[in-house]
Amino acid sequence: MNFMSDYRAYCKRIFGCRVQKISVTTGGTCPNRDGTKGTGGCIFCNNQSFTPPYCLDKHSVSSQIEAGLRFFAHKPDYQKFIAYFQAYSNTYGDTDRLISLYEEALSFDQIAGLAIGTRPDCMADDLLDYLSEKARDTYILVEYGVESTLDSTLDRINRCHHFNDSVEAILKTHEAGIQTAAHLILGLPGETRDDILGHADRISALPLDLVKLHQLQIIKGTRLADEYAKNPQCVRLYSADEYIDLAIDFIERLRPDITVERLVSQSPETWRIAPDWQLKNYEFTDKFRRRMRERGTCQGRCYTPAIGK
Repeated sequence: MNFMSDYRAYCKRIFGCRVQKISVTTGGTCPNRDGTKGTGGCIFCNNQSFTPPYCLDKHSVSSQIEAGLRFFAHKPDYQKFIAYFQAYSNTYGDTDRLISLYEEALSFDQIAGLAIGTRPDCMADDLLDYLSEKARDTYILVEYGVESTLDSTLDRINRCHHFNDSVEAILKTHEAGIQTAAHLILGLPGETRDDILGHADRISALPLDLVKLHQLQIIKGTRLADEYAKNPQCVRLYSADEYIDLAIDFIERLRPDITVERLVSQSPETWRIAPDWQLKNYEFTDKFRRRMRERGTCQGRCYTPAIGK
């Protein structure tokens, strides 16, 4: 039984083999950090908590990719690699500089394409034109940090954009012939179970190829960590089993053809305050699939196209 449209099958369909991402840091920033729209960044975000040790701002894109290739050299299953521009907003800034960084990554024979993480309010038309042209013969994925479909939540977390920005960016990127993904965090402050499941309905109405989910984490060095220290009741933290059932409820309402690239993400213990599930990601995935089997369910079981329209 195919419980959901997973990333491994997606890669097999596109590349014919397993693919590994190599994270790349470019020394960029975001408009809610540099004062263009706000300062301090999103209340949950500390980029150091998910940046591999070989990714340092002072290192060139080439040196980071070389380090990443060495890091994964002992895993022969990975035949192709994607340069993953992950930290901060990687379509924000001077277009010519960004293009030169993308081209530097693509100059490696082992790099089969690009995955570019960014915000929905940071995609300039001329950069989208470049990516559209590139996508004709190279794998290009743009991953938008949607985080929530509720404007009240986006305001609460200092996101400095609204859901309509996500809708417009996803539509334009899809129309440009580029693979398009959305990233959401389940359990943001103030959101109820019904709010979270509503995200699945609204996301399903958009022309997305992939979705990435993860639980809310309290990370050291963030504004949310400060809030949590003063009032632990400011957020609803889920146990692993609670989150699994919540994520399954979400997947049941997700359009069946959207690939679920990720269900969970856990920052290193040195950065993570809570929750502490004591599970490796593969152990979580095993528990998730086991629970789906127990429930006899699958992706899209409760999907209603009429809601999307």
